Amino acid sequence: MSGDTHDFNIEMQAVIKFFFLQGKAPKEIHTILKKTSGKHAPSYATIKNRVVQFKHGDFFTCVVPRPGRPKTVSDHPGVS
Repeated sequence: MSGDTHDFNIEMQAVIKFFFLQGKAPKEIHTILKKTSGKHAPSYATIKNRVVQFKHGDFFTCVVPRPGRPKTVSDHPGVS
């Protein structure tokens, strides 16, 4: 994932959190983001999932590094 995409995703999550804290429903948030971001808006499912996380008290909008070995990717079948 490129840095620009990562930064955009973090910013979009913050915007979703802002609208959630204003009491807006996921569909309303999705409508607003589609109007302002067009094809770059997150899907309704993504917004709904983030709202569920916010309702459970998970307000983190950035990715926290996880312990352990990072995942590897290969273009060759059977090789990781």
